[in-house]
Amino acid sequence: MTIAQHFATRTNRMKASEIRELLKLLDRPGILSFAGGIPDADLFPAEAFAKACAEILAESPGAALQYSVSEGYPPLRAWIANHMTGLGIPCGPDNILITSGSQQALDYLGKLFLSPGDTALVGWPTYLGALGAFNAYEPRYDRLDLTANRSAEFIRATAEAAGSTVKFAYLSPDFANPTGETLDAAHRNRLLDMAQDLDCAIIEDTAYQALRYEGEDIPPVLALELARTGNLDACRTIYCGSFSKTLSPGLRVGWVVAAQPIIKQLVLLKQAADLHSPSLNQMAVHRVAESCFDTHLPTVRAAYRTRRDAMLDALQQHMPPGVSWTRPQGGMFIWLTLPQGSSATRLLARAIETFDLAFVPGRAFFADGSQDNTLRLSFSCATPAEIQTGMERLAQALKTL
Repeated sequence: MTIAQHFATRTNRMKASEIRELLKLLDRPGILSFAGGIPDADLFPAEAFAKACAEILAESPGAALQYSVSEGYPPLRAWIANHMTGLGIPCGPDNILITSGSQQALDYLGKLFLSPGDTALVGWPTYLGALGAFNAYEPRYDRLDLTANRSAEFIRATAEAAGSTVKFAYLSPDFANPTGETLDAAHRNRLLDMAQDLDCAIIEDTAYQALRYEGEDIPPVLALELARTGNLDACRTIYCGSFSKTLSPGLRVGWVVAAQPIIKQLVLLKQAADLHSPSLNQMAVHRVAESCFDTHLPTVRAAYRTRRDAMLDALQQHMPPGVSWTRPQGGMFIWLTLPQGSSATRLLARAIETFDLAFVPGRAFFADGSQDNTLRLSFSCATPAEIQTGMERLAQALKTL
């Protein structure tokens, strides 16, 4: 029996993450990796989690180790509701679903909205994990570019010509993965206008929103829409949040805030997928968030700000003419554009083999696999000294192309 011939057609669109495959190659000593977009484990509030887990298992072992409600641990949802109010999105627990990281939320939203051939508007480039989540539902991709002259009418006509309907626009408006760029308030409002004209949903991925190092906070897209409608249940924006970049990625606790009809459908998907996110994890995150979320953030921001500054300085010192890069106000990433005709894929092979250096080629972040003259650097897990050495090696590798 050739089992693969019985796989569903959707598996043809499912690919291994280039980043996770790359990380498998980086175990050898001495290699400097700027590939993984992960937080620094030394910044996790480990003592607070140890204390929280011990207390929970001593006080409420039955609740911590038992099945629970699909919507999520009620005290955690109440804390998130209060947190969202501080972001300009007053909501109640019925507008919140706890997910196993925001990645699970993206998978559920792809399943909820996309039938084969439907159009998903995404950035060019966009988060690789979003493409991985949506690919299984066999969408057609089109470019979400709010700075270009691409009107809603043009996007709709292009979709209709392909026999398709635009279902949602996906973006990470703050310090986006992979570019580090932030969408200003004017373009967020333009997005709302476009989504209204297209009558499509907006998926707002806010994984890095809390990691701002300079400049003024910009209201989330959902907050701007709520100011227009006055009613969260009338909003088309779906806010995906996560504790992964602030407290712990390993506990896999994220959340969705949306209109109740959307949350109710997502709850059905969660019941069918995994029943609920782990109770102990939710309870621990709630205790730690309640005790030290606001006091822990300044420590995280200060550490990453120092590393961002070190990488920007090192790039300025070492990059040859023709190389440009973004200057993010927060997050974990800097996006490099090499001269036309350069290949970041070939550069990576040379960098690993000769210079013990790793990064992520940019083509992985494009729905069409284009623009191989781009690459992503992550500064989150490197010291300033390692960053200086790494950028020197990158410059040397560039000279060998």
